Amino acid sequence: MIKGHQINYQSQNASILKGVDINVGYGEFLAIVGPNGAGKSSLLNVLANEIKTDKKQEIYFKDKIIYNWKLEELSKHKAKFSQHNAQDIPLLVKDVVMMGRYPYFGSQPTLEDIKSTEIAMVKTEIIHFRDRDYNSLSGGEKQRVHLARVLAQLDNEIAHRLLFLDEPLNNLDIKHQHNTLELIKKFTQNNNTAVVVLHDLNLAASFANKILLMEKGEVLAYGAPEVVFTEEKISRAYNFPCTICKHPVNDSTMILFG
Repeated sequence: MIKGHQINYQSQNASILKGVDINVGYGEFLAIVGPNGAGKSSLLNVLANEIKTDKKQEIYFKDKIIYNWKLEELSKHKAKFSQHNAQDIPLLVKDVVMMGRYPYFGSQPTLEDIKSTEIAMVKTEIIHFRDRDYNSLSGGEKQRVHLARVLAQLDNEIAHRLLFLDEPLNNLDIKHQHNTLELIKKFTQNNNTAVVVLHDLNLAASFANKILLMEKGEVLAYGAPEVVFTEEKISRAYNFPCTICKHPVNDSTMILFG
């Protein structure tokens, strides 16, 4: 779905990404994890074509260099949820979600666009907010509005869609954290791909089928959760001791710090 080789990125003479290799297949749920400042969001932004690196470091999306895509066409194949969304938007919730449909219509949304936004609002459990002012919502509710927006954007007939999400669990309670990850997991089960920056390692181990563990702008480990999440690798990345055990219910990897 998307791949890059030896990705390097500098900002204000500081080296942010150093020789990162990544290759994400169709139907994968990749969680990018690591301590603060590891380069997780920068890598996501490079892959999403939002910040540019050296032209020699080409990012391929569906076997085509990503900056060779026309933006109006690319927006129908991939969407990105950012960790920093505008907090002051003077619109109704349904209109904010409708922003995700902008690539599909001109001056007025069609019935199909309206249906797509309704479906997305039901999935994210914000349908009862549809006629509320966006600015009247809590931080977690606003977070779910933007999740609905990107889901509506990719509600189309195009196969093999790509969803980027940068810390989508911010401000969410436990129930909606799990609901959000369930939605992402279900999205990938239709041969779509999700690349998600997460801080909670246990949630990453439970939902993602691939993990990319970063440390100081480099890839420390890349693979299945049980391969990446070892005491040695996690303790090294976070400079903090941990213990690995099995989840008593689903047998997934559990990480205990301290």
